[in-house]
Amino acid sequence: MFGRGRDRGSGGSFDWLVLGLGNPGRRYEHTRHNVGEDAVRLLAGRLGDTMRTGKNDAAVAESRIGETRVVLAVPLTFMNESGRAAASLVKRFRFTDPERIIVVHDELDLEPGVVRVKAGGGLAGHNGLRSITSSLSTQDYLRIRIGVGKPPSAGRGADHVLSRIPAKQREVLDVSIEIAADAVESIVRRGVAETMQDINSR
Repeated sequence: MFGRGRDRGSGGSFDWLVLGLGNPGRRYEHTRHNVGEDAVRLLAGRLGDTMRTGKNDAAVAESRIGETRVVLAVPLTFMNESGRAAASLVKRFRFTDPERIIVVHDELDLEPGVVRVKAGGGLAGHNGLRSITSSLSTQDYLRIRIGVGKPPSAGRGADHVLSRIPAKQREVLDVSIEIAADAVESIVRRGVAETMQDINSR
């Protein structure tokens, strides 16, 4: 989807696309797997925007961070089909550079309370990232990884990310969600390098 010799911004009037990953429906609200969605919805609320459903298999808000125009979006498909929304939004808003796409998602390899910013890289077994990479034909997009910790055993990964969270751990994740929203704003305002230095050193 992204060709060689791409320019350094979006091809349209928006500068950034921010995707918060999760599963749709009340059953999955506020589970570990939905922390990416929670962060983007939190950011939309901070900015005074309403996310509206309709096109692109996503809830979308056309927003501004400072003077920079940003598309905030939450795919309405299940996690393993997140790429459908990503590809549709890239086409609709004419994004031409994957480095102008920020994906906010849960991360088993990080402890709860830890948030990390990453540019490109592997998929770490994450079905949402796998779907986006397949649909966009690149993995050069930015990631904001919200730690949710590993399950008690390898065979219980799905139960771990899809189950309700104990109250004490929920408090920890709520702080992480705030930090992830801060990280999106920081990337847009200050750039990736400064944000990585700040967030990743905590």
